[in-house]
Amino acid sequence: MPRPEDSPWAISVMQVASRPGQSEVIDSKFPAPSGIGDNIIGVDEGDELTLKGSMSSIVDGLILSGTITAPVHAECTRCLKPISRDWDVNVTVFFPYESKADSAGTKNGKTGKDEDADIVAGEEESEDMYPLSADGNFADVEALLRDALVEALPLQPLCREDCLGLCSQCGFDMNDDPDHHHDVTDGRFDVLAQLKAQLEQEQHKA
Repeated sequence: MPRPEDSPWAISVMQVASRPGQSEVIDSKFPAPSGIGDNIIGVDEGDELTLKGSMSSIVDGLILSGTITAPVHAECTRCLKPISRDWDVNVTVFFPYESKADSAGTKNGKTGKDEDADIVAGEEESEDMYPLSADGNFADVEALLRDALVEALPLQPLCREDCLGLCSQCGFDMNDDPDHHHDVTDGRFDVLAQLKAQLEQEQHKA
């Protein structure tokens, strides 16, 4: 059976969880878990993520506040250029002690994910609650990293806000020449032009 401390996403909380009011700085690197985005935009599994912030102890659990930095790959939805840059996501989540988690899980027959819980400053956000290990000594942030990044990824990534996209006729990148255009004639008048030329020719012969 795997031990909590063997997880690459485990953070030891033994010191900070000893009594309320304790706090410690978090500055750790983790491999990106699977399932963050897709080929259009996402984070490749195993890429290095950074979590910086603090873990603070309160009466009924631990509060983690910090920033996740991830190397996001994307493709601009207008010009199709590849985008590669670090993405920062701020998080504030709650790790309840086992007794708190149990009570949240049994109340009205709902799990802690389903039952609203006052977790930070009176806010009710059950989706921001994550479990500690059975012994209470470790917080596993795998699900937290995945959830936070998936939620923060834009649906339509852009290389820049004013990206002009591609020419609809030839696929030219309009960012390289905003004045690019095509002179298009309306073929619907070709028959009339031919008829006019024919009449003028007949008049000339006459």
